[in-house]
Amino acid sequence: MKDSSTSHRLLSLDTLRGFDMFWISGGEEVFAVLAKVTGWSWAILIAHQLTHPEWNGFRAYDLIFPTFLFMAGVSTPFSLGSRLDKGVPASQLLRKVIQRGIILVILGIIYNNGIFQTEWEKMRYPSVLARIGLAGMFAQIIYLYTDKKTRWILFAVILVTYYLFMKFYPVPGCGAGLLTMDCNPASYIDRMVIPGRLHLTIHDPEGLVSTFPAIATGLMGIFAGELLRINDEIIHRNSKVVYLVAAGIVSLLLCLVWDYFFPINKNLWTSSFVLCAGGFSTLLLALFYWFIDVLNFRKWTLFFVVIGMNSIVIYMIGRFIDFFYTAHALFGGILSYFPEPVEEMGAIIAYIMVQWAFMYLLFRNRLFLKV
Repeated sequence: MKDSSTSHRLLSLDTLRGFDMFWISGGEEVFAVLAKVTGWSWAILIAHQLTHPEWNGFRAYDLIFPTFLFMAGVSTPFSLGSRLDKGVPASQLLRKVIQRGIILVILGIIYNNGIFQTEWEKMRYPSVLARIGLAGMFAQIIYLYTDKKTRWILFAVILVTYYLFMKFYPVPGCGAGLLTMDCNPASYIDRMVIPGRLHLTIHDPEGLVSTFPAIATGLMGIFAGELLRINDEIIHRNSKVVYLVAAGIVSLLLCLVWDYFFPINKNLWTSSFVLCAGGFSTLLLALFYWFIDVLNFRKWTLFFVVIGMNSIVIYMIGRFIDFFYTAHALFGGILSYFPEPVEEMGAIIAYIMVQWAFMYLLFRNRLFLKV
């Protein structure tokens, strides 16, 4: 009897994770500087896409955060599913899932406030890592204790429940149905229950309430991971690519429809945003999986794999090590001989090189931060 699943590591997952993290590790600065020093229209267009809209809307830069959470979901059937298949009790895995969530919340607090901050009322508690930790934790708990059909039902329930709450919960002084920064229900409740300070005083883009729909982002990754984990002799890899592309397109179409009633908004992690980001993430996964694991084009992947294998480190380390200073110390003298536009572009490339070299040292020595 054929095993219905496969547990081997897919290179495309680490590559896509590294590609995703690259853009917040200096990649976006390359195009910002290129647009500034050249004025090329295509560079300006890309640089614009590598910024966030003020409130409603969607740009490419909005995809980075949800794609990371999506990829955590994709990995879940490979990490937890393989252990369940070996007979490891769900209760034993649950402890590790909760532990991971708590560690990420703590790392997020450290990232926001440093290690020695003791003025609790001035601390910012919500964070990118906290959202990944909490949303990923609940998505994995759902995976551990439900079957596929129930997971799909819960996915829909999360999106619809959040929509109904955001549209019909009356905010004092504002009423119901307003989704502005000061009057939306998520921000209102966050102001009431989150201690310390919010990122934007009256709103925090990583607030507690909007973490609820982020669970659905993790579930979308789990759905994709379950497909990829099916034995290739049961569903051929080319067919998996087709299914992923179809799912991504359907998700984007549903997103566009829902946008009329519940605008795409990363700050609020609206249900339409979940579908939009999830759709694009699924299409990216299909592309990387097809190119790397189906066509076997792998030689180019090392640059991103080095980043993707230590994604938490690359996110955290820039908070505590000034790679710009190091790059300037190493290359500033040479770059000063070039015209200012070349010097400016060279500085950001040097920054990326120094940062990547540090990550490569960790990679070569098999030093990975596993949370």
